[in-house]
Amino acid sequence: MTIDQLRQALKELNGQRDAVIYFTHAEKCIVTNAMLLPDEPDHLIKLTDGKHVYILESSQVTWIKIG
Repeated sequence: MTIDQLRQALKELNGQRDAVIYFTHAEKCIVTNAMLLPDEPDHLIKLTDGKHVYILESSQVTWIKIG
């Protein structure tokens, strides 16, 4: 998954939905009330739950569940 594809997929996150991100090594990350942070000069994909910031490596993401 490219950075642009990942950012496009995560645009639906508005702080009212949870995201479960599955990685290539069968690990997962759950972000409750997830919100995609705007693109910054570092161009990293960042999600927040309001308390923490999660930085995603797009090449390691295999699939995402948004609900």
